[in-house]
Amino acid sequence: MNVEWSASVVARAQRHAALGEPARLAIIDRLLLGDASPGELGQELGLPSNLLAHHLKLLEQVGLIERSRSEGDRRRTYLRLRVQALADTMPTPLRTAPRVVFVCTHNSARSHLAAALWKRHSTVPAASAGTEPAQCVHPRAVATARKHGLSLGPAHTSHIDETLRPDDLVVAVCDNAHEQLGPRVPDRLHWSVPDPTRTGTADAFADALSDLADRVDRLAPAVQPPGGSDD
Repeated sequence: MNVEWSASVVARAQRHAALGEPARLAIIDRLLLGDASPGELGQELGLPSNLLAHHLKLLEQVGLIERSRSEGDRRRTYLRLRVQALADTMPTPLRTAPRVVFVCTHNSARSHLAAALWKRHSTVPAASAGTEPAQCVHPRAVATARKHGLSLGPAHTSHIDETLRPDDLVVAVCDNAHEQLGPRVPDRLHWSVPDPTRTGTADAFADALSDLADRVDRLAPAVQPPGGSDD
């Protein structure tokens, strides 16, 4: 019998086929909660560059991952998971942390918005900080938060050295902060969220908030306080 499958069924089958290889599935698992450069992936997963490039090409072809250019070191690219392309629900790796600290360069927009979103979804405490804090929180960040019913609380900036505590889970929400932290904070997550202050438009801040909200939705259920559930 000659059956003509719909385009969506064919696309799903291609994605399932791509995920049927252990290395590619490990790449997807790694990108579930945070972005990574190809070099970081190769080091963490123990894959030689030529084999990693092959796997990444196949995952890109079926639409499971995408690349973006670093806003810090323009020679770097970061890979991110295209969650909407996943056909099936994926298991969420669990993390234990007494607090989550969102870090961006100036602690003026993305890190504050991420912390505010986090407080909506989890009882695990959250804070924000910067590697090079600005003098104040960006007015557009305050306006965007207010428009979406979020409170930034005391809208002041702080340095990561003054904020970070032992065992905090650090989430770098910009490329510059991720690259600046380097091995200083080895066990961290990275979200490659474009900087809305570069253009300063309302749309740019709305896009950043939407990106952060999607990522917080994924991460919050995976983080529990030490010794028990946050329910």
